[in-house]
Amino acid sequence: MRCPYFDAELCRSCTWMGRPYDDQLADKQAHLETLLGTDLDWHEPVRSRESGYRNKAKMVVTGTAAEPTLGILDAAGHGVDLRECGLYPLSLQAAFPVLAAFVAHANLAPYDLATRTGELKNLLVTQSPDGELLVRFVLRSQEPVTRIRKHLPALLDALPSIEVVSVNLLPDHKAVLEGEREILLTEQETLRMRVNGIDMHLRPQSFFQTNTDVAAALYRQATDWVRRENPASVWDLYCGVGGFALHVAGSSDVIGIETSVEAVASARLSAADHGLHRARFEAGDATAFALANPAPDLVIVNPPRRGIGAQLAGWLEASSVDHVVYSSCNAESLARDLAVMPSLRPVRAQLLDMFPQTTHYEVLTVLERV
Repeated sequence: MRCPYFDAELCRSCTWMGRPYDDQLADKQAHLETLLGTDLDWHEPVRSRESGYRNKAKMVVTGTAAEPTLGILDAAGHGVDLRECGLYPLSLQAAFPVLAAFVAHANLAPYDLATRTGELKNLLVTQSPDGELLVRFVLRSQEPVTRIRKHLPALLDALPSIEVVSVNLLPDHKAVLEGEREILLTEQETLRMRVNGIDMHLRPQSFFQTNTDVAAALYRQATDWVRRENPASVWDLYCGVGGFALHVAGSSDVIGIETSVEAVASARLSAADHGLHRARFEAGDATAFALANPAPDLVIVNPPRRGIGAQLAGWLEASSVDHVVYSSCNAESLARDLAVMPSLRPVRAQLLDMFPQTTHYEVLTVLERV
């Protein structure tokens, strides 16, 4: 894949841009085998489309209300417009000019880092497999909300693929994408992410994998490996909107644990939609839940980049759990966690290339007690 933004040195976020894709996969597999070893059952890596694979856009808004820039900030803090970034599918790219026009129409002044004035900080857009959109305006204050509400019907007419619109408030001057408070502006509250025949409801502050096709492959492989062990009871820790739990709930009793109340509400709605009565979801800390409850037959973990940490890894090591299915977006933190669990050895693993053109990837592995 070639990228004019990369070649012009306007954006260097994709550090492997321009490298042959087969070489990227080979280097990721080699890195992974260095960390986990070669003496396990390695499944063929799951390939991704090289371009157009991202289902979400996280755009910093700069410039002026009349001529907004949607993209990133350069080293000097100036906006770089990335509306035609090749990582986004054309259907998602097509939404950006309409959203930029709405920024001008509603007179949403972009936030200026230097002067700390203006209102609109970021524009976050997620696209479902059906092409429907969830749009979030990240604002410094509530001041523009009335204008957004006033002009919202025009936006929905211009971009009928929009299902959910919200405002997120980020009053602090911080280098983060969003704040804690969300204001829903549409009657529809969730975006349906249809994956492997399961509708997962995505609320504005819920996490979902960046690459829908590879996420679908991830859930299919995990389901196959879980069912191979035929567990009566399963925990899905760091469950998010319930991707793993919803996939395996047909054959096991599953409890999903997630700190995000929004994500738990989404998972419960999905389970109810599909009549998955064997799936239960609770908001809470994964480690605290594990320490307070009798162990299940099998545990699924899908932690953030930092991994599950020494305390939960230590609990798993000392527990009666014979199998752990570990999904990781950071193989180095996975390796650190494995060092705390010497009795749980990786027996099967697969690289899933969730993030082409970068050094990042997802790995799914089965740990078995020895």
